[in-house]
Amino acid sequence: MSAWPVQLRGATPAGELVVLRELRRADKDRYLRMRVANREWLDPWEATSPAPQQHPTSYAEMLRHYRREARAGRMMPFGIEVDSRLAGQLNLFGITYGSLWSATAGYWVIQGVAGRGVTPTALALASDHAMRDLGLHRIEVNIRPENAASLAVVRKLGFREEGVRRRFLHIDGEWADHLSFALTTEDLAGSSMMQRLKQQ
Repeated sequence: MSAWPVQLRGATPAGELVVLRELRRADKDRYLRMRVANREWLDPWEATSPAPQQHPTSYAEMLRHYRREARAGRMMPFGIEVDSRLAGQLNLFGITYGSLWSATAGYWVIQGVAGRGVTPTALALASDHAMRDLGLHRIEVNIRPENAASLAVVRKLGFREEGVRRRFLHIDGEWADHLSFALTTEDLAGSSMMQRLKQQ
């Protein structure tokens, strides 16, 4: 298992530097501005809760929750930097060992960097770390069928579609169907996600 925090870095196919790193208190203003400015872009895909009182309500509470889960080894909550500027978030969560050795990935980026290879690069970096350094066997991503941008990310990286999960996650205020995608170490056949991305 890997210690937290950890920093991962790599270049998009176009050469932009992407860094995954722990979110910090100093990111608060930038983070909140991004969320407000990109509300229309993000809200249709935003995870919500039928019991919102049980979830963090402030940036500080969110960071405390992330740090607690990361230190317990259940989560890796990354901020996504593009050329030294915070531009999104990627979480590996539900990290499980036992007979499963798996994690689920969720991500978002601001509209201004969409379509530039940032999200596939971030997901490739996180997946390689999870499989190489944490020793996980499987990475899963669940996506609304209408979310064409996110579907393009997993398809670019060669994630295998595993079917529909009915009313699977609470999104934008209601239970929503999702398409489930996964990748295992066997799918990579000794290569890495970053190598796979560079071959696109």
